[in-house]
Amino acid sequence: MLDSFKIREAGRDMLSLALMDARNHTLRLFSQFQSALEAADFVVPMLSTLNPPLWELGHVAWFQEHWIGRNLQRSQGARCDPAGPRLPSKEAGADRWWDSSQVPHDARWSLDLPDVNACRAYLLNTLESTLELLERADETEDALYFYRLCLFHEDMHAEAMVMTAQTLGMTLGKPLVQAFASKPMTLREPLWVPACHWQLGSPAGGAGFTFDNEMDAHEVRVPAFEIDAQPVSWAQFVEFVSDGGYDRQELWSDAGWHWLQSTSQSEGRRGPRYVDQIGVASGAVMQNRFGQPLRMLGHQPAMHMSWWEADAWCRWAGRRLPFEVEWEIAAHTATRSGFQWGDVWEWTGSTFKPYPGFVAGPYADYSQPWFGTHKVLRGGSFATRARMKSPKYRNFYLPERDDVFCGFRSCSL
Repeated sequence: MLDSFKIREAGRDMLSLALMDARNHTLRLFSQFQSALEAADFVVPMLSTLNPPLWELGHVAWFQEHWIGRNLQRSQGARCDPAGPRLPSKEAGADRWWDSSQVPHDARWSLDLPDVNACRAYLLNTLESTLELLERADETEDALYFYRLCLFHEDMHAEAMVMTAQTLGMTLGKPLVQAFASKPMTLREPLWVPACHWQLGSPAGGAGFTFDNEMDAHEVRVPAFEIDAQPVSWAQFVEFVSDGGYDRQELWSDAGWHWLQSTSQSEGRRGPRYVDQIGVASGAVMQNRFGQPLRMLGHQPAMHMSWWEADAWCRWAGRRLPFEVEWEIAAHTATRSGFQWGDVWEWTGSTFKPYPGFVAGPYADYSQPWFGTHKVLRGGSFATRARMKSPKYRNFYLPERDDVFCGFRSCSL
């Protein structure tokens, strides 16, 4: 159960193991940054898509302490007052350094952060406090809410660290590279999914942890549809490139074409991020993975695509991106028929919006600020912890983001 999405319903004992596992994974990943960047004082470029490594490390500890160790209303779960009084932090400057709601993104590069040893100590001290409090917590949904929230928050930041390593072209140790290797797919014909009435979302007050953007449950009538059994492969994407896909304005939305021209001018590329070479004749794709150029296999999922590129490919192919409800239905009902998911995040055709009856959780900045501007991704990537991979989980990014380990699949029109 430790690596299953059923961890959402885990009790104290399993949550304790999962929290330790998450912290070990965070420290294992950070050791790679320490090896690569400590001599340069962990200096990284100021990019909108990443955080300074020491800030990322301290923020994980701060978040857990803020919502558990310092939160006098932690036993009330999602019913707690997020602005209620709190105990002081173990680090006097913690709120000034690591409160993501109060510290603007670009300001994180100029903070007087503690050194790496102090950050590591803060990480260990906060976990020790969390585990002691968990041992005494009641076995109720409310009492365990913040322990589950903090577990998933740390898992999200672990994947963000892997994305940062990819962005920086940073070499990872062999065990991590092997763990993060994309696997070839079994190619199958598209699947036909019959019309149905589907309950989208989860009921408030149900068993287990639910992210606020997954509530409230509501019924949706969905017509029959055809959906790819697997994400679009490199072989399929190369056909789009060879047919002039990046030069044909009619295949792109106005916003997508603007993004493409801007990217071409600023980065000098007309193709997926991190791709050094696409052999139109040979079909070979060379993509940089953690600082190493690797030849992608034709039946591996195409990865590091923006939503605009996914949309353009679908227009070229005479298809479309699936709505998130269609993706969810297929993930729940068609896996035995060959529906494959979990190696790349998958763009959907849905804009990130609240479900009917949405109420922001205590961590109000998680979903609410991004409604209407971001696109929904479903599934999970090779860098996503298995316990995060729930068919109901809604990920979301701006459509231009292509640093994410993301691809897409298509539906018939």
